[in-house]
Amino acid sequence: MPPAALTPGAATHPLPAHLLPRAVAVLALLHIAVIIASNVLVQLPFTVAGVHTTWGAFTFPLVFVLTDLTVRLLGPDVARRVVARVMLPALLASYVVSVVFADGVFVGWQGLASFNDFVARIALASFAAYGVGQLTDIAVFARLRRLPQWWVAPAASTVVGSLIDTLVFFSVAFWRSSDAFMAEHWVQIAAVDYATKLAFSLAALLPLYGAVLRALLRRLPATPVMRAA
Repeated sequence: MPPAALTPGAATHPLPAHLLPRAVAVLALLHIAVIIASNVLVQLPFTVAGVHTTWGAFTFPLVFVLTDLTVRLLGPDVARRVVARVMLPALLASYVVSVVFADGVFVGWQGLASFNDFVARIALASFAAYGVGQLTDIAVFARLRRLPQWWVAPAASTVVGSLIDTLVFFSVAFWRSSDAFMAEHWVQIAAVDYATKLAFSLAALLPLYGAVLRALLRRLPATPVMRAA
């Protein structure tokens, strides 16, 4: 039998006012950690069943799990607050990580002495994709979270949010890029990236979302719940 938060009309679990800023800060740090890890791991390609992908395709979708759990438990307004806190640090982190790591290997801080236009464009693409993708995810999840089937909201929000995130990132980063290969093939590469992330998210991260939600509900204080807008 699913817990109450997975049933129709699911409610948001209120935190005491003094704990909410700490929760937002912790969630923001988790988002930034996933983004930094993904920026490193995206430089590590591998092939499975003839499909070329990177390890970053398996780490970045964790951001959507964090966002969906936030919307489910704390509401869409808190989730948007987390995204707002993350965006600027994520932009800076994306630039720094892309400069000091090459092919997933630390190459030193000297690259930060000069501005790298190509890396800056990729960092800007990551910034834009994160913001638009996460806000889309929040909007879709909030609209569907009261449906009887608990999995519909996280599945639909991941499908739509990941699609927007992928399109924004690859188009901003590589459309008419100075990298001739990426400028020519970014649509195909983006399609493979999206398919990989989506398959992994629905097969592995959707069950993870359900398991983590149940665990969190068992640990949260037994306070009355309030209806989410």
